[in-house]
Amino acid sequence: MKDKEKTFESALNELEQIVKDLESGNISLDDAMSKYTTAMNLVKFCQEKLDNATKQVNKILNENNELVDFKVDEGEEDETN
Repeated sequence: MKDKEKTFESALNELEQIVKDLESGNISLDDAMSKYTTAMNLVKFCQEKLDNATKQVNKILNENNELVDFKVDEGEEDETN
């Protein structure tokens, strides 16, 4: 499956299967190395997807309907008193 077609969920499922295969210990060293390499590429793909999702969630629309970074002002009190 090409990265353009791959979803986070399908990559995660594939990664879980590779982990099971590696944990079984019933594969050759060459196969284990190949699966490990594939797994590391899947981890990178999933991390990039999560990073992009985090960036999107941290954006909000301001009053002018422009996307801006969402920031929580901790420690500031309501100054309307």
